[in-house]
Amino acid sequence: MRYALRQKFWSFGEDFTIRDDEGRDCYIVDGRVFSFGDKLSIHDMEGREVAYIEQRLLSWGPKYEIHRPGRDVVEVAKEHFTFFYCKFTVDGPGSEEDYEADGDFFDHEYLLKWSGQTVGRVSKEWFTFSDSYGIEIGGSEDPVLLLAITVVIDMVCHDEKKH
Repeated sequence: MRYALRQKFWSFGEDFTIRDDEGRDCYIVDGRVFSFGDKLSIHDMEGREVAYIEQRLLSWGPKYEIHRPGRDVVEVAKEHFTFFYCKFTVDGPGSEEDYEADGDFFDHEYLLKWSGQTVGRVSKEWFTFSDSYGIEIGGSEDPVLLLAITVVIDMVCHDEKKH
């Protein structure tokens, strides 16, 4: 399945719309503006919260937790001391939700891998006024989790560019 994640141009905080490959809205990502650390909520089009992303503030380097109703917490962390590329680890319960995301130095392309197999691809669109990504997700993968991971990658890379 393919998705397009586009940050809302005139918004406070991190607000995104996620559309499927036919242009239909699938999810809304709403970032909390006045909070300590990043906090975002992902809702389906019926208004149900399908994921909640929260930054862990007292950690060595960027770490985020992804909470989903009825599921265990998944942690996303950027690895330190990587040169010329970015790497994120995703640690979920057991090994079924343990992923890696490897990206190039300029933060424009990422491969999402599970047990060494590519299960998703994230590609940043160029020449847009707001951050936009194309996300391709393998058929058996949880799209909400992989989309939430993509939002975390954007927040971490976007914050690093601001500083």
